[in-house]
Amino acid sequence: MKITVIYGTNRTEKSSTYNIARQFIEELADGDTVTEFHLPRDMPVFCTGCLTCLSDSTKCPHYKYVQPIEEAMESADLIIFTTPVYLLHVPGQVKALLDHFGFQWMAHKPKDVYFHKQALVISTGARIGIRQTVRDVRNSLDWWGVGRIYRFKKTVGMKGWRGLSDKRKAAFAQEIKQTSKKIRRQTGAKPRLKVKMIFYLMRFAQKKFWSDEPQAIYWKENGWFAGKKPWKRT
Repeated sequence: MKITVIYGTNRTEKSSTYNIARQFIEELADGDTVTEFHLPRDMPVFCTGCLTCLSDSTKCPHYKYVQPIEEAMESADLIIFTTPVYLLHVPGQVKALLDHFGFQWMAHKPKDVYFHKQALVISTGARIGIRQTVRDVRNSLDWWGVGRIYRFKKTVGMKGWRGLSDKRKAAFAQEIKQTSKKIRRQTGAKPRLKVKMIFYLMRFAQKKFWSDEPQAIYWKENGWFAGKKPWKRT
């Protein structure tokens, strides 16, 4: 299984999300390619809101950072996002990355390659905010059209990974094995009903309200106005 991992922090051995992700990789990689990115190192800039990407994503002023991440995600079978909880939400560097990929939301120019992908969102925190943090990432994945999304969210206390007992780490490891089995079984998965509903809603909006916009032209060129569906393989 080809995997792309986006770590929401530059911290490694001391990070609970990093250690959990590494265990998933050991279960799933099977010697296949694993491409890793660390934030903010690999996306050190914020989106400027210039909207250039909606016409041509390659013209983004930060495309040198966007391109390698974009290519790695598109070629992966599984995308893993890890994110700590900062004040009940994702940290700024994670939001900065997601903002740079707004162009591939279904409201704009979705890519059919995502509809058969799987994603795993890993988040840990001291106590509260983990659910919302996972939702921050999942919202973008839903709107990209990702077929299946798994969540692994755990409280780890203020001491993080180093403060976890061996018993809790063993429980994590068992759950990681179980989730990994589910991911293996769903390779090439079809998109969930929610993803399909977003697609149909956006198709209606593109045809009804934005028919002259670049994204509507993109939809038409892909045959989606004529009944084709991005999750149907030809």
